Amino acid sequence: MSVIHQPNVRPAGAVRRWLQRQPISLLIALAILIPILAAVLFAPLLTGYSPLDQDLLARNQGPSAEHLLGTDHLGRDVFARLLDGGRTTLSVSITATILAFALGGGVGLFAITFGRISEAIVFGLLDLVRALPGTLMALLLIVALGSGVGPLILALGLSYSPLVAYVARAAYRREISREYVRAARTFGGGPVHVLWRHIVPNLVGALVTQAAIILPRCIVTESVLSFLGVGSSPDAPTWGRMISDASRTIQQAPHVLMMPLCALVVLTVCISVLGDHLRRWLDPVRDDVADAEPAMTATR
Repeated sequence: MSVIHQPNVRPAGAVRRWLQRQPISLLIALAILIPILAAVLFAPLLTGYSPLDQDLLARNQGPSAEHLLGTDHLGRDVFARLLDGGRTTLSVSITATILAFALGGGVGLFAITFGRISEAIVFGLLDLVRALPGTLMALLLIVALGSGVGPLILALGLSYSPLVAYVARAAYRREISREYVRAARTFGGGPVHVLWRHIVPNLVGALVTQAAIILPRCIVTESVLSFLGVGSSPDAPTWGRMISDASRTIQQAPHVLMMPLCALVVLTVCISVLGDHLRRWLDPVRDDVADAEPAMTATR
């Protein structure tokens, strides 16, 4: 009996082929995003300064070998504050996005599952939340709940949960008319059973895509709230607070303002590009339609 030997697939070759198939925009976004995340994660190993240590004799200094990105108006190392602020901004934004994902998706799906009355009540309340801009809604919630990381995460999660809820309702209505759902109901499946066992697994892609879209918004909103002084604790070196402090000394030390501002823009753009490609990966039907449209146009 002969044994068929399968060719060895080298991981490096598989990764190389995968990279060759990806668009250049995604590769550039990953090439920028991965080092940023690594630097934020291993911040204490990359700098020998504390983000809170002050040196009044070294105020508003430019980039140098001692301070890679210079110092601010209190002599604090900008590089250390930038990395520590990125960790705070990302942790708050990611946690708020997960909260919006769970709260909006769960409330939206269960509201539409239990009938039109619950759907009308829940989505009527969500319309009230949705009527206000995300930043203004988060600001009102922080004023009501108080300042701090916990209220900030809760405010951001509640502000963006309606976006997830509406996506969940649209995806639910798309899946509820499919044959497999009708078959599950025919065999005696209840609303909750059909929802959890058959519909939710097919909605994860759309909800994850929406979460990837919400994450940059949470980052920007958190920075805006920190800029206004109502975000995290006053001593936390978030990017928004760094921009607010540096705006007072922009003429003496413009680099202190440009560093967190550029980091904020680059991070949100890279995450937005990654979220756009994630949407295409998790929604192959949309790609099939997009690929079919040029072919249909060419045959006319």
